Amino acid sequence: MVGTRTRTEGSTVPSIGVLALQGDVREHVRMLQEAGAAAAPVRRPAELDAVDGLVIPGGESTTMWKLAETFDMFQPLRMRIKEGMPAYGSCAGMIMLADRIEDGVAGQQTIGGIDMVVRRNAFGRQVDSFEEDLDFAGERVHAVFIRAPWVESVGADVEVLGRAEPGDRIVAVRQGPLLATSFHPELTGDTRVHRYFVDMLREL
Repeated sequence: MVGTRTRTEGSTVPSIGVLALQGDVREHVRMLQEAGAAAAPVRRPAELDAVDGLVIPGGESTTMWKLAETFDMFQPLRMRIKEGMPAYGSCAGMIMLADRIEDGVAGQQTIGGIDMVVRRNAFGRQVDSFEEDLDFAGERVHAVFIRAPWVESVGADVEVLGRAEPGDRIVAVRQGPLLATSFHPELTGDTRVHRYFVDMLREL
């Protein structure tokens, strides 16, 4: 069954990969381990096939898309997501999980899976990075935004988990086994977002 490929019967420790093409891979691995998961970098289709879930870290979404194509990961990623593999995307990872994007480069593709429209670099450039305390799934968390996207709109099956100023923008969503945030929880030392994702896998 998708989502339990590497879990032994009765085990409550999910195996979660971190897509290691770009971004804060080591930080996500450490946070997932602290949240109770077995975590490791994923660079190849065989490694992707061996995990229960996946984190797609921040970085630059166009570069990540091109690297995924170069390393023959793009279609396997799309297939596992389509099959129902749980995934969490932060910042650029949110863009990668969006069905539709605004302000993308010509021909830019996403893995898709979440019925939402995401605007790239919506909060501004690197110099416009900021931090803010906000509510995430009923918890107050400290969020770090770096060249962050925001969610322009969501479909009826998408749950909004968090909003940020200015303008009460949507910055955290969930649709079934897929989770996405505009911000970088791996940079704060607070494991609650990663624990939320690990708990998602345990529930499946």
